[in-house]
Amino acid sequence: MRFKLDENLPPDASTLLINNGHDALTIWDQGLQGRPDSQIASVCQEERRTLITLDLDFADIRAYPPDRYAGIVVMRLSNQSRAHVLSTLQRLLPILNKERIENRLWIIDEATVRIHGEGEGGM
Repeated sequence: MRFKLDENLPPDASTLLINNGHDALTIWDQGLQGRPDSQIASVCQEERRTLITLDLDFADIRAYPPDRYAGIVVMRLSNQSRAHVLSTLQRLLPILNKERIENRLWIIDEATVRIHGEGEGGM
């Protein structure tokens, strides 16, 4: 899968994805840090990459309808430490093999994964 990691994620999150067979780029890799959310969303659309972010604005389906994107993963974590973010991302990896992410919004918290979009589901 192809991912774009937002600037609010630790840099080694991309390494975790790459080491698990995914194509992952960060906002920092492309010099997009500080850009508006709408521009980040457009880049993800153009590149057909799923965005992974801690930015709750991307959970607004009116602003970012899931059916227009390769996927959006919003990590809604009360503890946003590097270790906790990486642990949560590690927990996400097996779910990626079971559930379709394209055209969906996934909201991940400490206990659950909620999936919004076509054929909604959750774990």
